[in-house]
Amino acid sequence: MNIPPEFDEIRPYSPEELPQAFERLIADPAFRKIIETVMPDTPLEKIVELLKVCKTNLDVQKTFFYRLLKQIIQQHSDGFDLDTTSLPDKKQNYTFISNHRDIVLDPGFLSVGLLDNHFPTTVEIAIGDNLLIYPWIKDLVRINKSFIVQRALTMRQMLESSARMSRYIHFAITTKKENVWIAQREGRAKDSNDRTQDSVLKMLAMAGEGDIVERLKELNIVPLSLSYEYDPCDFLKAKEMQQKRDIEGFKKSQQDDLNNMKTGIFGYKGQVHFQAAPCINNEIDALRDLPKAEIFSRVAKLIDNHIFCNYRLYTGNYVAFDLLNNTKRFEHEYTPDDKARFETYVNKKIDLIDLPGKDRDFLRNRILTMYAYPVINKINATTT
Repeated sequence: MNIPPEFDEIRPYSPEELPQAFERLIADPAFRKIIETVMPDTPLEKIVELLKVCKTNLDVQKTFFYRLLKQIIQQHSDGFDLDTTSLPDKKQNYTFISNHRDIVLDPGFLSVGLLDNHFPTTVEIAIGDNLLIYPWIKDLVRINKSFIVQRALTMRQMLESSARMSRYIHFAITTKKENVWIAQREGRAKDSNDRTQDSVLKMLAMAGEGDIVERLKELNIVPLSLSYEYDPCDFLKAKEMQQKRDIEGFKKSQQDDLNNMKTGIFGYKGQVHFQAAPCINNEIDALRDLPKAEIFSRVAKLIDNHIFCNYRLYTGNYVAFDLLNNTKRFEHEYTPDDKARFETYVNKKIDLIDLPGKDRDFLRNRILTMYAYPVINKINATTT
């Protein structure tokens, strides 16, 4: 396939580039150490042998990442499933826009679910360059069908970068015949109040054919609702919120980002359910006569509404809502034992937070809010 050179800096590696990328990875001591930790029962020689057989990025995913993600599901969760009954045409290519909990597992579990539901391919993944802090990470994600979202640019550079990324996403959907995953906002919603940023939609509409409506429809947008029973990073998010409250100009370090990634992957997640809404092309088409700015805000609300309505709520979500609001509104959804178990869980997570001047009341409120917001948003979405 002839891929325009303007995408070379950000796109996933092409099949022709894979052998050299494999060689760089295997030669990197840091990567080898990671492999020994993640795949302790597989000798390095066997990994090299398996890599040589992989001719495409999808081959690599099926050979390595699929198995690793299945192990993570088995060892660090109570099960995962993806419901795609709303997408009967599996040969169509979609842009999945989802709420965001984990940069590795959100698109990783989605890809596993697509393969398990007999879709012909997985997703290309939008990932911020702030996470690519080592050369081996950059190689690994580009092997794993990721394209790079450039951050920390000047306003002019940001516009140019956004336009190029938009052209790439349209190219991936229409020419490469790939699916794409992108989060509904930059970064995770720390409080789980998931809202689609207009700026994401404006970026997507910078490229493509026709007016804004046609450009968005070209991407076949599917709102995807991600429901993790437990967020392994909940205590790290709460810690960051107190640091931002107490320390002017506080920003996470690269080590913090790595710790978040590791905790998210190997922490306990309980049950995990992903729910795909129908493609929203018809709903977008109905907005054609609206002013340009209003189209973006209405599409964002459409996506949010689908995500909220498709949340799977767990007992902890209902307990958190009642504890946060000092009510018994949802006590029919849980037992006294469920409530005690969740309160114990929250206290144990607060115990893990290492901060001078640790504000337990603040941290408890923040963690409860994370688990309560899916209930709040689902109620609002289904009663209006």
